[in-house]
Amino acid sequence: MSGQQHHGIGMTSQRTRDRMLERLGEQGIRNMQVLMAMRQVPRHLFVAEALAHRAYEDTALPISAGQTISRPYIVARMTELIMERPVTKVLEVGTGSGYQAAVLAQLVPEVFTSERIHSLYLQTRRLLQQLGYGNIRCRYSDGELAWKREAPFDAIIVTAAPEVFPEALLQLVKLGGRIIVPVGGYRRTQQLVCVERTDEGYVRQEIEPVEFVPMLKGAI
Repeated sequence: MSGQQHHGIGMTSQRTRDRMLERLGEQGIRNMQVLMAMRQVPRHLFVAEALAHRAYEDTALPISAGQTISRPYIVARMTELIMERPVTKVLEVGTGSGYQAAVLAQLVPEVFTSERIHSLYLQTRRLLQQLGYGNIRCRYSDGELAWKREAPFDAIIVTAAPEVFPEALLQLVKLGGRIIVPVGGYRRTQQLVCVERTDEGYVRQEIEPVEFVPMLKGAI
């Protein structure tokens, strides 16, 4: 996929990334394509320079505008869940640092992503362009309908936690497609939810407890 050939190891050793992959395997990530995508993406470039030495630890880290970059395990888990089906077109709601989109771009021909915080949108779009991710399309917008005209999608990933499952997403996913959302808003315990569209309707499955920033309304 686009961007793959543009990334060197940079300031981190390959051993550091390999340790991250070993840990992901121990945590139950089995999809080798996902693991190789995680190995390719230079996570240290998606965090503040002062935190780059911690980039491959299994922890969420603060980024600008009061947001966070998700821990590697959660990025891998959400990606693995959608890659269980053939996927060519993905929507991400909440660009944030751009790391999740970059991982998806290694695996999927078309990645569409939206961000509600303008300063973060500009910063992340610039970084993704610099890294050569030509198959990621970014948009500054509030909400899950930012890319409605591009629907239907094979899969949708939401990277902030709404209070309840965002029903509007159901109209944007293809038959057989999956929507991955952390549900719970400001609650201490959120649940990662996978909803799959089937011939009979929608099948909902709770995956595991997670911690995400709450989903807020309004572009800023």
